[in-house]
Amino acid sequence: MNHDKAALSGNNPRGLRSVLVARFSALGDVAMTIPVVYSACRCYPDVRFTFVTRSSMTSVFINPPENLKVVGLDLEKGYHGLGGLWRLFKEQRRDFEFDGFIDLHDVLRTKVFGLFCRLHRIPVAVINKGRKGKRALTRRHNKVLLPLISTRARYRQAFHHIGLPVESRFSGLFGHGKGEPSSFSIITAPKGQGEKWIGFAPFAKHAGKIYPPSMMEQVVREIAGKENIRIFLFGGGGQESEVLNTWAERYPCTLSLAGKRYGFQAELSLVSWLDVMVSMDSANMHLASLVRTPVISIWGATHPYCGFKGWRQKEDDTIQLPMTCRPCSVFGNKPCFRGDWHCLRGISPAVIVDRVVRYIE
Repeated sequence: MNHDKAALSGNNPRGLRSVLVARFSALGDVAMTIPVVYSACRCYPDVRFTFVTRSSMTSVFINPPENLKVVGLDLEKGYHGLGGLWRLFKEQRRDFEFDGFIDLHDVLRTKVFGLFCRLHRIPVAVINKGRKGKRALTRRHNKVLLPLISTRARYRQAFHHIGLPVESRFSGLFGHGKGEPSSFSIITAPKGQGEKWIGFAPFAKHAGKIYPPSMMEQVVREIAGKENIRIFLFGGGGQESEVLNTWAERYPCTLSLAGKRYGFQAELSLVSWLDVMVSMDSANMHLASLVRTPVISIWGATHPYCGFKGWRQKEDDTIQLPMTCRPCSVFGNKPCFRGDWHCLRGISPAVIVDRVVRYIE
């Protein structure tokens, strides 16, 4: 053990041996915990960490440290109300014998769980979401347009508050390298010599974060017309799948993964081979970041100042308009008071094409 690691491992004043960490949703927020949680595990190899989240999100924790266990829960079954949360507490206590709880979500469910911990004299640390600062940043009048600390920094603060300060010891889900091509053989053949691979993830949960699909199609069409290009389209099922499948049929060397459910291992292995990903302020931005793929991110109603920029992403790859009404929302879920979503529609497809071309020429 090197000296800095020994010093940090010794900085565990409560003598914690088993720590439960909770973050249930959304996927992008869970993805942002990974650089911090993996680093914590490596800083404190003698502490057992258990990360509890929704069952659908457990497989994103690829190549976890040996002292990390990820547990998926179906919160809709049997964990409703005080009785259900008490049962959840007893089950987790029985299974993992945790002596510390870190709440990275700070919602009613985790607040109650934390209360049960305190009643049993178990130390609790809770994320400070900076709600006051976010309200000042997103209000329509007297906006305070100053950058807030990142969500990852807020996660690190929570670890610090329980007595486990964290140094960055995360280099990517596949380290400094890429995923094995065999992992995505079900999707496509390995990358050919001289090929440039570009990913597009044009959708998000809320309208305030979605670049108009008709305009994004112009970007895809322009890039697809260049030599030695392969394009991969990422999205969910339903209407997203219909739109992206149509694009894949229209443009050469374009493949849609929308709604296919290949799994995080396969898709993230493929993403690690992309030359660049074009994404909204969405989970795909964070997932691509975790495998060290450059991301050209497009921001509308939301803003990087809220603290959700992708891990290791360049400021120069952030595309946004300098509008006095931005950001109007932390999550992009509020209606546009102008009624025209100019923050998104005002971004020319040519601007996005130009950023992509920097990576492929």
